[in-house]
Amino acid sequence: MASVTSLTDSVHQRLAAALSAAVPQAGSADPLLRRSDRADFQANGILALAKKEKANPRELATQVVSRVESGDVIKDVEVSGPGFLNITVTDRAIIQNLAARYADDTGRLGVPTAEQPGTTVIDYAQPNVAKEMHVGHLRSAVIGDSVVQLLEFTGENVVRRHHIGDWGTQFGMLIQYLEEHPHELDHKADEVSGEEAMSNLDRLYKAARKLFDSDEEFKTRARRRVVDLQAGDPRTLAMWQKFVDESKIYFFSVFEKLDMEIRDEDIVGESGYNDMLAETCRLLEESGVAVRSEGALCVFFDDVKGPDGNPVPLIVQKSDGGYGYAATDLSAIRDRVFRLKANTLLYVVDARQSLHFKMVFETARRAGWLNDDVEAVQLAFGTVLGKDGKPFKTREGETVRLVDLLDEAIDRASAVVREKAQDLSEAEIAERGTQVGIGAVKYADLSTSANRDYKFDLDQMVSLNGDTSVYLQYAYARIQSILRKAGASRPVAHPELDLHEAERALGLHADSFAATVAEAAAEHAPHKLTAYLYQLASLYTTFYDKCPVLKAETPEQIENRLFLCDVTARTLHQGMALLGIRTPERL
Repeated sequence: MASVTSLTDSVHQRLAAALSAAVPQAGSADPLLRRSDRADFQANGILALAKKEKANPRELATQVVSRVESGDVIKDVEVSGPGFLNITVTDRAIIQNLAARYADDTGRLGVPTAEQPGTTVIDYAQPNVAKEMHVGHLRSAVIGDSVVQLLEFTGENVVRRHHIGDWGTQFGMLIQYLEEHPHELDHKADEVSGEEAMSNLDRLYKAARKLFDSDEEFKTRARRRVVDLQAGDPRTLAMWQKFVDESKIYFFSVFEKLDMEIRDEDIVGESGYNDMLAETCRLLEESGVAVRSEGALCVFFDDVKGPDGNPVPLIVQKSDGGYGYAATDLSAIRDRVFRLKANTLLYVVDARQSLHFKMVFETARRAGWLNDDVEAVQLAFGTVLGKDGKPFKTREGETVRLVDLLDEAIDRASAVVREKAQDLSEAEIAERGTQVGIGAVKYADLSTSANRDYKFDLDQMVSLNGDTSVYLQYAYARIQSILRKAGASRPVAHPELDLHEAERALGLHADSFAATVAEAAAEHAPHKLTAYLYQLASLYTTFYDKCPVLKAETPEQIENRLFLCDVTARTLHQGMALLGIRTPERL
């Protein structure tokens, strides 16, 4: 199915043609079209053009209006103020455009795919091996997953990467402890839950840490074990693999609860780049991008200085020969650019890592690994705050476990669903409660611009009023209920009918779904999509209040309103899916 030209684009083309006809010497001038409260659209481009041509803007506007082709799409154009144009489109054009979107048998609602897609490698959802996932891991996973959905929907080739923390000196302590207590990670049964896997790891981690801090001989053995691990000793690697495998059982259980697809082949942790580290350092040193300073291999920057005014370098290799995060991140860039052939590298990482990534990207540029054809972007996200506006902690001052948070959201949402449910079984309430609770957490995260902090307030998140996913899910379920009650009446577009203003507002907004998706994908900005969907649900509520659907005046009007309902539902369903949120048919 070909993509559908939006009404905005149709009006834009007609105005641009009228501008060129009125002022041929201007070439292709932009009418600067936008949605407006005063009419359907407003065009502001004539003011700039008049200034350039030294003409009177109102006179120029009048000339343009006389050349606008009206009829099938444009109903009326009037000059307003100093030379704005207010444009109203025909009711017929609104319904015909939506009918073309509705007829798209791919279910894409006429949203185009990129003609020349690139390859984006997106690095998100990066938990650490042998460590509990906490609230800080939530944003990377949720934002990353939505950006993946948006990019794939617009036709981009997306390579997912989960850069898990699976390497480093702490593994010496863990492996040595397991060597001396070999049954610590044994399972009681064949099937092991994520919760059990995590409690095994947590218990072992605490015991190893205690021994490491209190027993000098154990500390020495643990440090030797790090050397064995880095040298690739097979027995040591086999025990390291046990920690990775046990952690994956836990990771997958959390991501499943988050209703997210994380594939094993996309998990390429820090260890995945070990074989490249020495070469990365050699290339940087030989090209002069990095220099030895006090035995360490460093990259210096003019604009990065510490509080004492001295330069703060990016340390690629420490003076003891060990590699820092920078060596791994730079090796990952080489892999993603040269082997995976990426045009865009996206890193969904906490804003507190911004300086590190700025230095890493600049180093890769100087080395020639990033060039004008490859863009590297950190999609930096802010902190999750408690209701008090401070970083989210438990009463004891501990970091909040992600699983506890999700369970509480599901409990709260289940209570809301149970209160409203009329004909749902307990099993259905549990299933819907999970979909509403997880949706509420994701939506609260995604509806804030990623780089801002946001407050984690469950009461607000599961509220039926306001900008929440529950409000959107209920709007969708309400439409499904109307469609079920419609009996013999079916959704059918009737372009010949006059529309109520609430129908027009809903129809015009539904038509701009494709443009919103394109913008949200290009800017890696899911919050633009959430804002669009919330407005769609709000306009639907107004339409529902003002325009009887099943009790409309004529059979044609019933069909046309059912059609508007169904287009809205399909748009909500597709839009929510791009956020990673389910839309239950009944609530």
